[in-house]
Amino acid sequence: MSALNELEQHGQAVWLDFVDSKFLAAGGLKKLVDEDGITGVTSNPSIFEKAMGHGDAYDEKLAAFDKDNAEASTMSRYEHLAIGDIRAAADTLKPVYERLDGKDGYVSLEVSPYLANDTDATIAEAKKLWDAVDRRNLMIKIPGTEGGAPAIAATIAAGINVNVTLLFALDAYIRVAEAYAMGLEERVLQGQPIDRIASVASFFVSRIDGMIDEQIDARVNDGDADAEALKAIRGKVAIANAKLAYQWYLEFLKSDRWQALAAKGAMPQRLLWASTGTKDPAYPDTLYVDTLIGRDTVNTMPPKTMDAFRDHGTAADTLTQDIESAKHVLAEADRLKLDLTGVTGTLVLQGVASFTKAFDDLLGAIAAKQPAAV
Repeated sequence: MSALNELEQHGQAVWLDFVDSKFLAAGGLKKLVDEDGITGVTSNPSIFEKAMGHGDAYDEKLAAFDKDNAEASTMSRYEHLAIGDIRAAADTLKPVYERLDGKDGYVSLEVSPYLANDTDATIAEAKKLWDAVDRRNLMIKIPGTEGGAPAIAATIAAGINVNVTLLFALDAYIRVAEAYAMGLEERVLQGQPIDRIASVASFFVSRIDGMIDEQIDARVNDGDADAEALKAIRGKVAIANAKLAYQWYLEFLKSDRWQALAAKGAMPQRLLWASTGTKDPAYPDTLYVDTLIGRDTVNTMPPKTMDAFRDHGTAADTLTQDIESAKHVLAEADRLKLDLTGVTGTLVLQGVASFTKAFDDLLGAIAAKQPAAV
């Protein structure tokens, strides 16, 4: 049994933050499911851009589609390719979904990043993708922006599973957790079942430290009077932020509001740790896995991080440890004016911009592959 398998004993699911046509066709995902206990897959525009926008791996499928759809738009051609990969991943994960009675076994597909702040368009896109993929173990990814929150509630109310993405701040997480509950409550009012609706809240980790640490290093290099205090919290802010988000989650599960939904079979919206690859070589390559292991959570790992944790990760209940220390770290970040609120707000904007840029590049690459009929 690998360290990845051991995470299940601690209540944490492992998802793969990667999708690729050749990888799926070669049985790569099935191997991870069978050998490492992987129970889910996430995709995003950046992942698809790397997979589809470079090389010729998708050319044959695109040419076959173009033969019968020579007038198709670039967006339609992209969706055909993406939906093919997502269906293949969903089918590979279907036995997991069935074995766990819908509690896991999901693959995620993101709405267009162009719609990040358009509530109505996001709702329409979510329904379109849900119908097109036609798999019960699909999650539609919707960004946790202010415009995204009401879209999340409406999408859940429509009976569609949702992966809320681009969460960095506690207040944004609370907003979307309440949106999930609101969507379930609407279904109850409609007389619809809620026991097979699933959601995760993707809380990004390493990007926070990346930006905070940059501030810390600049101030230390400038001889800041608080240099020692700054160095003491380097690499700790993101983990502290995540731990306190989980504490809010645990308290919310005890609330009368959630208990009323749970009594009708509602599944909790699990926190999912995203951006868990270590970007600073000074840190252990499993830092954002080792420190965030807890029940009813998910860690979605890029292949490199997954390989590292399989090789030398440590499975232990760490998410609920040192909560007072986590509070101290965030209090110090505030005292030292590191502006975590400003950082998380900037990261949301950067995340949307990054996915939009990746989507632009992806569509441009697909457009450059002219239909066979032309």
